[in-house]
Amino acid sequence: AQAQAQAQAQAQAAALLEEAADLLVLHRDFAAAVEKCEAGCDSLAAGPGPGRGPESSAEVKCSLCVVGIQALAEMNRWREVLSWVLQYYHVPEHLPPKVLELCILLYSKVGEPQVMLEVGSSWLRDQTNKSLSEYSSLLELYLLQVLLPLGRFEGAEELVRVCDVLDREQQLAFLGTIGESRCQWTQQEETRSAAEEQHDAATESVLGALSQKLLTMLTLLRKALRSMSSHFYLLPYKKMLLATFLLYLVVVRLDPASPTSLPFIYKLVQLFRQAWAAVLSPSHRPPIRD
Repeated sequence: AQAQAQAQAQAQAAALLEEAADLLVLHRDFAAAVEKCEAGCDSLAAGPGPGRGPESSAEVKCSLCVVGIQALAEMNRWREVLSWVLQYYHVPEHLPPKVLELCILLYSKVGEPQVMLEVGSSWLRDQTNKSLSEYSSLLELYLLQVLLPLGRFEGAEELVRVCDVLDREQQLAFLGTIGESRCQWTQQEETRSAAEEQHDAATESVLGALSQKLLTMLTLLRKALRSMSSHFYLLPYKKMLLATFLLYLVVVRLDPASPTSLPFIYKLVQLFRQAWAAVLSPSHRPPIRD
């Protein structure tokens, strides 16, 4: 009965895999493809775990995850890929080689290789995975796409030296690749530092020139304001404000066409003339300087 239930679950998952592949490739319906993949993985959830059941069930589950990864990437939901996969395999060590390879390539392509740093390390240090035929190629992929782009040269050298799967020739080849990458990294850092120093020097030069111009303008503005203040300081402010207020009453607040306002307007005009004459009297005029 248990074997029959597993066979039915496997057949259902295989059918869902076919539907998901059609939705991905033919119909370009990526969201529906992800749903089919999730349904297929859920149907296999009650089946045997990694390495304990029929090989075909593991292959179907792996294929479902591969299609799901591609569909998520097409929808630009690549940030969800690793967590989405781990909900079906639970720990990084149980990831199939094909799924791990796709995850490394995906996060490397989007410029986020650090996401696979711990996952790849855990998978490569697992003793069971070291017996897989894909181990050497995945080790090389992890080195080239994750460790070296992140500048983890010491970790890469340690991983190669302690790996008992590689022979001496393979270790020397990997160590040579790591050394070349370290040299390129150092040269790039030196070039970047030199470029930053030149940029900083150019920025300081421009800011210095702008600061000098600004200082000159402020000096001229201060002289102009000082000259204007010394000129207006000689004017009687109270009389000037009174004249302005009277002009406001004449123009705005009164109706010149009204006969009753004519006498008052005449008086205001006389007061305004007196105030204006007082403001511009010779005693309040600024002295003439050569």
